[in-house]
Amino acid sequence: MALSVHTNDAALIALQNLNNTGTQLQEVQNRISTGLAINSAKENAAVWAIAQGQRADIGSLGSVQSSLNRATSIADVAATAGATISDLLVQMKANVVGALDPSIDTASRNALDSAYKSELRQITSIVQNATFDGANLLNGSVSQIKFIANADATGTITLSSQTLNLGGTIITIPSTSSITSVATASIALAQLSASILNTNQALGNLGSQAKEISNHNLFVQKLSDQLQTGVGNLVDADLARESARLQSLQVQQQLGTQALSIANQAPQIILSLFK
Repeated sequence: MALSVHTNDAALIALQNLNNTGTQLQEVQNRISTGLAINSAKENAAVWAIAQGQRADIGSLGSVQSSLNRATSIADVAATAGATISDLLVQMKANVVGALDPSIDTASRNALDSAYKSELRQITSIVQNATFDGANLLNGSVSQIKFIANADATGTITLSSQTLNLGGTIITIPSTSSITSVATASIALAQLSASILNTNQALGNLGSQAKEISNHNLFVQKLSDQLQTGVGNLVDADLARESARLQSLQVQQQLGTQALSIANQAPQIILSLFK
């Protein structure tokens, strides 16, 4: 190799190697600080694009879960109110059967009628207050409520209303019902027996839909977890390996610095030739 004060090939090669080591060292440090092997499109455009798409789906599934959680809360409120109404209907039956006794006096019959009407008013109050976030499945204000079921919002899951208003198709007892005589008590008993059966069936339907929503919510959670794992498999850094690489590159950087220093001293040999 010719000696020249203008060109120092050894120093240029040493500098290139040192710069390359520095680039690799910076890459490893970025992976360690972020925990990601692929943090931008320039590192691997295809994998980064796939990961970003999956992250978008994960975010969408978060919205799906929020919708399903709202559905669960609405169904839970309706189910709790419905169970309370069912208990009231059972209590009312005791009063109605008591009123069928022809031997009781007027005062006792009026007392039974008063308790019976109070329970009717309680049913109306419960139905009107069985609301969560503005949604009520029991008062007939809606026929059904749909909730998003997938990340594209193309699928839905439905909660159907179970109208428990007095004088309706489920609770057939009208709000004006009374048991002040054996005859009216007989009518009330027939209506009440049908209402108890209808209400229990309605609560069963509501419970089945709530279970469906709960199961789907669990599936969405598992799907989101699997997508998170999949994204991690694509872009997460192996920190144990990166730690080993960091130590190796730090040693290479030190050796490269020494090699460049030695190469830079080569032109000094020329001065010895002219002494």
